[in-house]
Amino acid sequence: MNDDAFWALIDESTRRPGSRAERLEWLRTELLRRPAAESVAFQVRLERACDTAHRRGIWLAADRVEHGHLTEDAFHYFTLWLVGQGREAYESVVADPGTLDGLPAVRALVGRPMGDWDDDEWPEWEELDYVAQDAYDELTGQEDDEGEEFLDAVEELATSSPS
Repeated sequence: MNDDAFWALIDESTRRPGSRAERLEWLRTELLRRPAAESVAFQVRLERACDTAHRRGIWLAADRVEHGHLTEDAFHYFTLWLVGQGREAYESVVADPGTLDGLPAVRALVGRPMGDWDDDEWPEWEELDYVAQDAYDELTGQEDDEGEEFLDAVEELATSSPS
């Protein structure tokens, strides 16, 4: 799976109706239609995208959105959410963190107390980090190994393929 194929899946998921859970189910189903190696490659691309977004300027912009409550874990979940917004939104924020405030999902939160945000509105998406492993485990029958085979495969591919 190359970058274009990864982003095609992410972008298609942004166009899917329904909740984040329904989008995740769609992604999982799409990954289940492919060889297990595609789930590994998806995870490598996801991790690289999150690593690229792990920058001080993006942290500061995200912390403004979350009213100064951003932890290290929450920032990682934020970068997953940012990837989940699609390629165009992701690349815009990576190029200029100030554009975060213009994303429709962020504009919908402006002026509202955090306690009023629905789960699907929070600019964090931890569960996206597990969809590829879920598909891989189902495809390979490795559901009982606590993800070790998947994580080993991700590490091997990440270290053997160029960024």
